[in-house]
Amino acid sequence: MTANDSPSEPGDDVEESPTERTREELRKTKERLGEGADRAVKGFDDNVVDLLAWLLDTETRARIYVYLRDNPHSTSDEVADGTGLYPSTVREALAELHDEGTVERDKRKAEGAGNNPYEYEAIAPSDLVRGVVGDVQAELNAVFNLDRRLGGESPDGDTEPVQISVDGDGEPVGDGEADADGGGDEPSN
Repeated sequence: MTANDSPSEPGDDVEESPTERTREELRKTKERLGEGADRAVKGFDDNVVDLLAWLLDTETRARIYVYLRDNPHSTSDEVADGTGLYPSTVREALAELHDEGTVERDKRKAEGAGNNPYEYEAIAPSDLVRGVVGDVQAELNAVFNLDRRLGGESPDGDTEPVQISVDGDGEPVGDGEADADGGGDEPSN
């Protein structure tokens, strides 16, 4: 072992050993990979929020839904802290989401006297999708039958070639299925 291979003291002007250079390169590589992974996760999260914003009408409501799926039994103040949204905005959105059945709420049980705030929990994603599938199916069938409607035929004569079914009871399952083959098959439930 040479003098250059030994660890140097701070302030020494000795060159780094190959081992130390390799460790430093590995550290920098780990940092870059970590940053890349963080960007990928953020991109995934943003895409999920965009899709949920379409389902739930606003990005605010989508962010609250995602937060509650990750942190069930949260109060409105906890949701506001966790999402960075204004508490009044969160309270208003939670009230709307509760009225629509997208979130459930119960009083938080606490020992002793005092204020027991509501705790909120978001419904399962499969239940959320089930709630909108009928509307999506009707809109797709309206587009499918556009030529018939433009020809002056009655919408009563429209066929429903698009049949969408959602499998699962709140448990993760395989790919969802949309049947748009134009046949008159019964939808599978």
